[in-house]
Amino acid sequence: MTAESASRHGYLLLADISGYTSYVAGTELDHAQQILSDLLETIIEKLTSVLTLSKLEGDAVFCYTPESHVQRGETVLEVVESAYYAFRDRAVSMRRSTTCTCKACSAIPTLDLKFIAHHGDFILQSVANRIELIGSDVNLVHRLLKNHVAEATGWRGYALFTERCLEHMGTRPDELRSAIENYEHLGDVQTHCMDLHPMYERMLAQRRVQVTPQEALYTYVGEFDAPPPVVWDWLNDVQCRGQWMPYGLWSAFLRPGGRRGAPGARNHCAHGKGVMVETVLDWRPFEYVTVEAIDLGKTMRRTIHFEPLDGGTRTRTTHFVTAAKLPLPRLIMKPLFARAMETELKYTESFQAAAAMLKETYKPDGPAA
Repeated sequence: MTAESASRHGYLLLADISGYTSYVAGTELDHAQQILSDLLETIIEKLTSVLTLSKLEGDAVFCYTPESHVQRGETVLEVVESAYYAFRDRAVSMRRSTTCTCKACSAIPTLDLKFIAHHGDFILQSVANRIELIGSDVNLVHRLLKNHVAEATGWRGYALFTERCLEHMGTRPDELRSAIENYEHLGDVQTHCMDLHPMYERMLAQRRVQVTPQEALYTYVGEFDAPPPVVWDWLNDVQCRGQWMPYGLWSAFLRPGGRRGAPGARNHCAHGKGVMVETVLDWRPFEYVTVEAIDLGKTMRRTIHFEPLDGGTRTRTTHFVTAAKLPLPRLIMKPLFARAMETELKYTESFQAAAAMLKETYKPDGPAA
């Protein structure tokens, strides 16, 4: 058995543009194709930050990743949300920015996006110098596109997960609708579906909370030899932090909806002087995160931005940190605060250690590994 034909184990994901057929049939083809190409590029950009693109299938994007490439299952849910947010934002932006009155431009709001996620076995097979995925689980994820979700609920933008996928992800969002789909030769398939529209509306309604460069009393810039999603987990996951932080013992405390990144999620850090309580204020996977930390009666806020470098293979993180209250004038507080960040919290030392340790532990072995 060749390396290409060896069986793999991992996540399979289809992103399919809802309403594509009627959209193309009822609009000007040249404008419709330009719009769809733009939206497909937006989807691909987000999905391939974590997954490997297998191929385009007309109005659908088929991706996969070996299980070994995803250290934390919730990353799969986060990349789905990130792609959906980007798709909706891009569609709204294109509609608002155009003055064209053709049917294709006017009908952009009729397009939506659905995801089918499964976990199983697959084989990477070389056919005419192209890598094709084959296997019954590959067939299943494609068959699941023909489901009864829209018929039963009216949802057009949703994420459908198989039971096996959720089991391997290790997370189960609260807002799931369970159903059984049946397919010839495959039998009954337990599925769980999530309406993505309320999530998108909540995102729009949430006030963005960020520490700006002007507000920051302390700024740190670091670089990592790993993609943004990997660095995102390395810096935000409490178990990862325990590996590279020089002090304290981190633990998860509050997880609203079972999600570590939902606003209001809390982490604890027990150290020699007491316990730091960290609360998530704003959470945009792979882009930025803002937290508030209370330690020994002092409150500070921090925003970390994640910027892809070198085609997304490396990451620059920019940290803006400030105090909730300034007991002294800003001009005096800034050097005092910066000194405390270095001497008491060992900020630079910690994140340089994180970068060095991640460089040693993260070993990308290519999309077909």
